[in-house]
Amino acid sequence: MKLQDTGLTFEDIKNKVDTYMIETYERFDFLADHAKGVYMYDENDTPYLDFYAGIAVNAVGNCNEKVVKAVQDQAATLMQTFNYPYTVPQALLAEKICKAIGMDKIFYQNSGTEANEAMIKMARKYGVEKYGPEKYHIVTARESFHGRTFGAMSATGQPDNACQIGFGPMTEGFSYAPFNDLEAFKAACTENTIGIMVEPVQGEGGVHPATQEFLQGLREFCDEKGILLLLDEVQSGWGRTGALMSYMNYGIKPDIVSMAKAMGGGMPIGAICATSEVSKAFTMGSHGTTFGGHPVCCAASLAAVTEIIDRDLPGNAKKVGAYFIDELSKLPHVKEARGQGLFVGVEFDGTINAVDVKHGCFDRKLLITAIGNDVIRMVPPLIITEEDVDKAVAIIADTIESLSK
Repeated sequence: MKLQDTGLTFEDIKNKVDTYMIETYERFDFLADHAKGVYMYDENDTPYLDFYAGIAVNAVGNCNEKVVKAVQDQAATLMQTFNYPYTVPQALLAEKICKAIGMDKIFYQNSGTEANEAMIKMARKYGVEKYGPEKYHIVTARESFHGRTFGAMSATGQPDNACQIGFGPMTEGFSYAPFNDLEAFKAACTENTIGIMVEPVQGEGGVHPATQEFLQGLREFCDEKGILLLLDEVQSGWGRTGALMSYMNYGIKPDIVSMAKAMGGGMPIGAICATSEVSKAFTMGSHGTTFGGHPVCCAASLAAVTEIIDRDLPGNAKKVGAYFIDELSKLPHVKEARGQGLFVGVEFDGTINAVDVKHGCFDRKLLITAIGNDVIRMVPPLIITEEDVDKAVAIIADTIESLSK
């Protein structure tokens, strides 16, 4: 629905939000009216270069034509049915995903936090049933982010973060260790540890990729100790890091992996994939979802995943991402430009505030996000070109220059 179809003004929309909505977001003074490709447009048709892509969601571009058609066709055929009957989109997507990423089984959810919740539940149930009632401990990384439900929130290694403050005691059974510190993770494990849960690239933690030594070492340690390796690929999955899943960059496989965001092409969907052995922990009635595996969302996901694979968008992310990081590293006041593929972070040297950079870029029609006061994060559509990168870098450079004066 476009603003022009409502007879309202932008101010009317803002007033309705202020009046009726519970707000927990810092809003841009901007109406996202319509979008296409790598651009988002306001009600006046002003283009904004979209380098946050719904926070890594619109990987195949805003309103990708094949995704839109899949949604329209499925919505006109079967919109929702719960999970008692079989549906075509669920079955086709399950096969597509499992074969593409080398996993055995999939369970659909509605979002990334639900996917992580399911991953935690599956790991715990597997541990308790196989080893005994105390085998439910999971080690996660400090500065991680796994979601906002209680299990996922408790797994998040940021006890001073606003996502945990004020919500009472966290779910027990989690310990934290410094990211990329293999020995610290080993030391944090006990005889009751069933899982080690990490993001291959920490997003909210400041865009820090795991080292090869760390992830490879975790896989070997888990194999040695009978511990499950749980990978949160909600943000890093589906082409973002230069491979279909980030773990493929490291030559390893998890026991369970969570995913969401890019897999839906703009529609809400999440999932976990697991090995056949571990997936047996979920038995009849042990876990469920009303909307998970929604036919329209699965149809959209099938179209999006097919686009990612057929167009080799991971390859584009790897190539253009390397160019992007190289160009960003040349800018003044940049302490470090880092990332993996098109999962990109820029840390400033302390003389520039990242939030000010975010707002300055918005004023210049570039959409990005900030992590605290030091890092800006960019997760653009995977279809971007080096020319798009040049436009973004020019805007960031102009913003930095303006803030430096």
